[in-house]
Amino acid sequence: MRNISLIILSTLLFACGESLSYKMPDKDLINKTIEKGDFTEASKMIRLYLASDTISDTERWQMNFLIEKMDRIRIDFTRRDTSVINYIKRHHPEVTAEEITAWEKSNALENMIIDGEKLYFNSAPRNLFRIDSLAAKYFQHPNGGQSDSLNRFLAWHIPQLVAEAKKVKKELISPIKMNVTYTLTVKPGEVPAGEVIRVWMPYPRTDVKAHTGIALLSVSQPEYIISPDTYDHKTIYMEGVAVEGEPLVFSYRFTYTSYAQVHLFEANDVKEFNKESADYTKYTSERAPHILFTENIKNAVNEAVGDETNPYLKARKIYEWIDSNFPWASAREYSTIDNIPEYVLANRHGDCGQVSLLFITMARCAGIPARWQSGWMMHPGNKNLHDWAEAYFEGIGWVPVDQSFGRVKESKGDDDSFYFFTKGLDAYRLIVNNDISQPLYPAKIHPRSETVDFQRGEVEWRGGNLYFGRWRYNMDIEYLNQ
Repeated sequence: MRNISLIILSTLLFACGESLSYKMPDKDLINKTIEKGDFTEASKMIRLYLASDTISDTERWQMNFLIEKMDRIRIDFTRRDTSVINYIKRHHPEVTAEEITAWEKSNALENMIIDGEKLYFNSAPRNLFRIDSLAAKYFQHPNGGQSDSLNRFLAWHIPQLVAEAKKVKKELISPIKMNVTYTLTVKPGEVPAGEVIRVWMPYPRTDVKAHTGIALLSVSQPEYIISPDTYDHKTIYMEGVAVEGEPLVFSYRFTYTSYAQVHLFEANDVKEFNKESADYTKYTSERAPHILFTENIKNAVNEAVGDETNPYLKARKIYEWIDSNFPWASAREYSTIDNIPEYVLANRHGDCGQVSLLFITMARCAGIPARWQSGWMMHPGNKNLHDWAEAYFEGIGWVPVDQSFGRVKESKGDDDSFYFFTKGLDAYRLIVNNDISQPLYPAKIHPRSETVDFQRGEVEWRGGNLYFGRWRYNMDIEYLNQ
């Protein structure tokens, strides 16, 4: 009898052990669950996966970020159909259900299913009238990435720059001196009182010829660190202690002079590339996740370039193709997009950074060295975060390419002005970054709010990252020689 009892007990314990054990979720299944939009279920699966003590620190970090990425997508997609349709009806009162369905299918009205509910990108209703040419006719004041005032300014300013460059025969001209005050404010209660908040803010690069006379005038914190030029994201770093019920303000003031870059070379001035050079290899290579020569990219290059062989004309054809086919629209946070150029091709629109990454990827795929540059556009009345690119031509060097500014269409007939932004840049710039997705100095511990670019800033404390919306940023500009 005693032996039978022991057997029964052993069997029960074994059964209980089996029921208490779990099978680690499969990563492919987790990714498929995320793709389906089942975010709640995917988060549960990831947390089960993280319960294992056999995964590496890197994998643990990556899996935790998947949860955070889904949270960020939820922040970007909050609008429901009633809100979206009401917005559209204000401009197109007779809109039909068939039109709505067609726009959703083309993703001109960007949406996704999250946990079984159709949700729209926060800017989707406004973007619709920018993206879809048929919808645009219903909107009273459609415009692209720039405001009408900026377009008018550029139509007047760019021919002047070209004329000056031809007269003085220089590439760096028309300097603008600016004093800039940058402020970042962490909202009250975001971090427990007494905790240290770490902040990185954008700072002008000192290793670019277009910037001179950079000087720090004042700083809110007695101790700060300006990153070395070896870091592709240029920052000024500060720390502060949170105070109960009070915002924590970080600010600094600096001066600098920025020059316009005007390159007036002809296509025939460009020489054959030295394809053995390290720079050629580096800047014509793929780099996951955003610079990949997919079939879509190869097809786009073939369509844009055709049988052109001259390097500059190839780059210009890519520029024109993007400018003609991908209107500007407000963007989701880059950290929520797996491959930005593929996103632009699939959705037929992009903001400045998205179309710049498309240009860089297509140029590299076509054998033209290209790289990232970004910071701020500082035009009076039109200051904003801004991204552009640079392309390299043998015998010429690196030249700026501002894809989202497009062709200066009011200057048609004057090719140097019309195609100015295929090889030039005005002086109203703050250049901060020379690459994408690079480390900060000092190193950031928690995941960045912006994983691709760096313009607004980054904030964290020992308990985690402070995502956008938990702090504010502001730039004030004083123009000293206009």
